[in-house]
Amino acid sequence: MEQLKHECGVAMIRLLKPLSYYEQKYGTWRYGLNKLYLMMEKQHNREVFKHVDKSFAGQLYMGHLRYSTTGKSGLQYVHPFLRRNNWRAKNLCLCGNFNMTNIDEVFHFLTDQGQSPRIYGDSYITLELMGHRLDREVERLYGEARQQGLEGTAITRYIDDHVEMANVLKTTMPHFDGGYVMCGLTGSGEMFAVRDPWGIRPAFYYQDDEVVVLASERPVIQTTFDLQAEDIQELQPGQSLIVRKSGESHLEQILATQKLSACSFERIYFSRGSDRDIYNERKQLGEQLLPAIMQAIDGDVAHTVFSYIPNTAEVAFYGMTDGVRRMNHEVRIEKVVWKDIKLRTFITEGTERNDLAAHVYDITYGSLTPYEDNLVIIDDSIVRGTTLRESIFKILDRLHPKKIVMVSSSPQIRYPDYYGIDMSHLEELCAFRAAIALIQERGMQQLIAETYRKCKTAPTAANHVSTIYEAFSVDEINRKIVEMLCPEGMQAPIELVYQSIEGLHEACPHHPGDWYFTGHYPTPGGIRLCNEAFVNYVEQTLKNQL
Repeated sequence: MEQLKHECGVAMIRLLKPLSYYEQKYGTWRYGLNKLYLMMEKQHNREVFKHVDKSFAGQLYMGHLRYSTTGKSGLQYVHPFLRRNNWRAKNLCLCGNFNMTNIDEVFHFLTDQGQSPRIYGDSYITLELMGHRLDREVERLYGEARQQGLEGTAITRYIDDHVEMANVLKTTMPHFDGGYVMCGLTGSGEMFAVRDPWGIRPAFYYQDDEVVVLASERPVIQTTFDLQAEDIQELQPGQSLIVRKSGESHLEQILATQKLSACSFERIYFSRGSDRDIYNERKQLGEQLLPAIMQAIDGDVAHTVFSYIPNTAEVAFYGMTDGVRRMNHEVRIEKVVWKDIKLRTFITEGTERNDLAAHVYDITYGSLTPYEDNLVIIDDSIVRGTTLRESIFKILDRLHPKKIVMVSSSPQIRYPDYYGIDMSHLEELCAFRAAIALIQERGMQQLIAETYRKCKTAPTAANHVSTIYEAFSVDEINRKIVEMLCPEGMQAPIELVYQSIEGLHEACPHHPGDWYFTGHYPTPGGIRLCNEAFVNYVEQTLKNQL
C-alpha cells in the first residue's frame, strides 16, 4: 500500500557471436541493446534509455535500476559507476542490487592504506575497493608478462587475456557485510556477477550458444528470451558467474555459503508476481489467513464483501477468495479501492507524505450495502500506516461498512531492513510506535531505558530491540495500531489481521529471511544497525522522558 519497494534490478547480457550474426539472424545489430531495454523495462525501468546513444554497439551490456528510496535524485545516484584508468584492464564499471551495512569499516580499511575516496557511499566505496584489487591483479599480470620477455602492447594483450576476476572478487567481497548481487564489467572485456553468501538478494542466469544473461528476476529472462522456468538457473549464495573476454563462462564459489537467508519480502512484495513460484506462494499467503478472517467476521460470509488494495495484493486476494469457495461459500467480490494516481509516498520526504497519501486512492461508491456488509480488504503489508490513516480508512468509511477487516498477507513489520532498502528509522514503523505507546501507557519506561543501555553498550551482541515487543502479544499490538491509525470521526469499527510468522514460512519455505518481522538479522551489520537505530530514536525523541 505504501510503496515499500526498492525497485532495484540488474540486467547483464554477453553476446557470444559477432554483431553481424545477430544482424543476419534477427535483422538488427542492436539485438543486445534491444534485449537489455526489454529486461530493464520488465523490471520497471524509468526511461533511462532515452539518454542512450542510438549508435551504441557492443557485445557487453549492463543495465541497472536503482532509484533512491531516500527521495534523493540525480545522476550521481544512478548506477552503473565507472572507475577510469589509462590501463584498459584497470577500468571497472559496477552496478548492483545491494545495501552494505559496514561501509564505515570498509572506508577505514581504504584510508588506512592511504586512499582517499572522494565520495562516501556504499556504491563508491565498493567501486574503490574492488578497483584497488583489480589494480593489484593487473600489476601481477604485468610482472608475469615482463618475466616472459614481453614488451609494449604485447604486455597489454597478455593482461587482457589473463585477468582472473575470481582473484579480484575473492580479495574484495570478504570485506562486506550486507545483501547484494554485484555486477561488473572491465575494460579488458570481463563480465561478472556475485551474490552474497546468505542469498539475501536474488539473481538468475541463462546461457546458450548466443548469449549469457543475468537478471534479478527469473520472469524477466523468461519473457525477454522466450524461455521456460526450467531453462533458467539461480545463482547460488556466495557464487559468481564469470564470463571471460573470450566468451568462456564458468561459476566459481567466491565466499563460503552461510545460513540461507533469502529475503521473504522479495516473495511477498518486491519481485514480479508473474514468476510461477512467487504467484503460488502469494496465493497461499492469502488463503491461509482465512481462519482469522472468518473469526473476525463471525463467519458471516453472506454479508461480507471481499476486496484488495491494488496492485501487489491482487494475487493474495485470489488465494483468499479461492479458500472461501473451498469452504463452500459464495464469495462477494468487488473492486472497492482504486489506485487513482501514481504517487510514491514511501520515497517522499516526510513533510509532504501525508498530503500525498490522502489522494493516492479512491473508492467504488455503492459497492456494498451500508451498515449491513462487512468489508474484508487485503494488502501485502502495513508499514508506516500513513496511507491507512490519511486515506484508506477515511474513504472506506464513506461506504458505511458494518465492520472493516484490514488484512495483511505479511506479518507485522517490526524492524528496519538494511539489505535492500533505505528504511533505517524504527519510528517509521507503526508496529514499533504501537509497542512504545503501550509501554508508556503502562508505566514500563524502564524497559526502554534498559533496552537503550544494552543497545549502547553491546550493539553487536544481540538484537536488543526485540525486548520491546516481547512484553506484548500480537493482538495487543494490533489493537494499539488500530487505535493509532483510526482517523478522527471514523464510524466503522476496524480489526487488523496479520499473517503469522509460521504462515509466512509455510508459504515461502525456501526463503527463510524474515528479519523485517522477527529481528533475526543474518549478518552482524544488520544487528548493529538495528540497535543503533533504537539508540538514535531514544536520543532524538525520548531522552528527556527517561
